Amino acid sequence: MKRVVARLWRLIRGPLQWRVLWFVHAKFMVGVTGVVRDDEGRVLLLKHRMWPPERPWGLPTGYAVKGEEFPRTVVREVKEETGLDVEPGRLVHVKSGYRLRVEVAYEAILVGGDLVIDGFEILEAQWFDPDSLPRGTQEAHRQLIEGNSPS
Repeated sequence: MKRVVARLWRLIRGPLQWRVLWFVHAKFMVGVTGVVRDDEGRVLLLKHRMWPPERPWGLPTGYAVKGEEFPRTVVREVKEETGLDVEPGRLVHVKSGYRLRVEVAYEAILVGGDLVIDGFEILEAQWFDPDSLPRGTQEAHRQLIEGNSPS
C-alpha cells in the first residue's frame, strides 16, 4: 500500500500536491506581536478596547493576512493602531499548540510617524520604562518585554 501511495504522490506533482496537502493539514491564524522600543529604551504599550477590562494593556498585536511576511505584519499593525513607523528586528518568540492559532513576536524599533491611535481598537497608547509597566499589562507581553519567552 505504501508503494502505491508513493507512486501516486509522484504522479500528481505540482499544484495538485499542494491542494492535497492543504486539505489534509491543519489551518492556523498567525498572531503577530511587536515589542516596539524607542531610542530611550521605552516600550510602546496600547490599551486595547476589546481585551479583558482587568488586562487591557499590551503590545501592538494583530493577525497576519494571507501571503504577508510576519515582520511586515508588525509594521502594518503598528501603523494601523498608532500611526507610528517601525523597523522590525529579530524574532523573539514562536508558540504553537493552540487550537487554531500560532503566536510569533518580533522586536521592533521606532523610526518615525506621529502618534495617532485607532479609536476603534485602541483606547490609549503610551511609552513605558520596562521597569514601570502599568497595572493590567498582559503577563505574556510583560515576559516578552523582559526578554523572556512566555510560557
